[in-house]
Amino acid sequence: MNLWRLPLHWKIIIGLILGLLYGILSAAMGWSRFTEDWITPFGDIFLNLLKVIAVPLVLGSLIMGVASLSDVRKLSRIGGRTIAIYILTTTVSVTIGLVMVNLLEPGTGVPQGLQEQLQAAYQTDAESDMERAETARERGPLQVFVDMTPDNIFGALSNNGRMLQVVFFSLLFGIALVLIPSDKSKPLVDFFSGLTSVIIQIVNMIMVVAPIGVFALIAKTINQVARDDLSAVGELLGALGFYCLVVLLGLLIHGIITYPVMLKIFSNMKIGRFFRGIAPAQLLAFSSSSSGATLPVTMDVSQRNLGVSKEVSSFVLPLGATINMDGTALYQAVAAVFIAQALGLGLDMTAQLQIVLTAVLASIGTAAVPGAGIIMLIIILETIGVPAAGIALILGVDRILDMCRTAVNVTGDAAVATSVDAMEKRAANTTAATSSQTA
Repeated sequence: MNLWRLPLHWKIIIGLILGLLYGILSAAMGWSRFTEDWITPFGDIFLNLLKVIAVPLVLGSLIMGVASLSDVRKLSRIGGRTIAIYILTTTVSVTIGLVMVNLLEPGTGVPQGLQEQLQAAYQTDAESDMERAETARERGPLQVFVDMTPDNIFGALSNNGRMLQVVFFSLLFGIALVLIPSDKSKPLVDFFSGLTSVIIQIVNMIMVVAPIGVFALIAKTINQVARDDLSAVGELLGALGFYCLVVLLGLLIHGIITYPVMLKIFSNMKIGRFFRGIAPAQLLAFSSSSSGATLPVTMDVSQRNLGVSKEVSSFVLPLGATINMDGTALYQAVAAVFIAQALGLGLDMTAQLQIVLTAVLASIGTAAVPGAGIIMLIIILETIGVPAAGIALILGVDRILDMCRTAVNVTGDAAVATSVDAMEKRAANTTAATSSQTA
């Protein structure tokens, strides 16, 4: 078999499996320093290459996506549908998480001794995250709108953590291009069209080495958890295995039920084709834990494999990578109730409704980078009166769950893009049929 001719997702799967096997071997043989010095850098380089094109891709594709809509009414229709579906799916995901964690109650079985051991092991990390969360929590109710408005677009373009500001500016710029005369807007439209084409070509070049990058990223993850002690992985998963299982089961239910149902309602997309088409983006999201870094690949496979128009994908997907975090929101709901259960604190219906509202709103402002969800989790804990120091119970397995929830985030972005595209094509066909009958 010629490995070079395999589809991209199979190459990534091979890289992922080999990275997993190498990570286990590295822990068993005591190669953590070698892995850190000679394997991890390849993963970091691959991730940096994806990150460096994320901002120009969002800028160019969103501006082109808005400009190609040709009128503000069409933009309003697509934007309204997109945001409404994003909020709906996030609400469903949080609800699934709450149902699962209340039914299975994973936190009630955590022994007191284990709680103390985990809190001691991850106390430093917990304190660091709590300080960052305290800064976020002290913001006023309208601060999110202040944060999304850039005071310096060049400063925003130089920082992936300020992606929401880039999205805001791109939407504003694109709307302005629609409103000015075409002879004035054409040079800028041509520029951003060329910029987007160049970035997509860079993506194709980067993806040639994707299997190597995924191999190194998976090996790095195992090395961070286990170092030279393979038993540490087993002990950690054994201690928090039920909690992990509840999160993964919730993510699985959301991924294989909510999204297929949505696709059936809004589109004619075959479920098998959808999951085969999105597989490269899912695998890259899993290995990188960053929906922002995965965005170039998500856009590419959505257009090539799923048939989503460039017009819709250029608008819906960058927006989704910034504000749609279904997997993260579900994880936050499960984690918040798990910590409360482990600490022996009961949560009434009011507190659980607060979790739904806070998780949905927090998902909009969560940066599309690894580990950002833990900061929003602390804010949720503070909102419902659960000690934020309880995050020390789950930090040990957070990286593993981060990989899984990011894959769900990316899947949700693609599912919404496919649904919105189908609705737009159906509307266009209806308009064309009405016009022909009138003529």
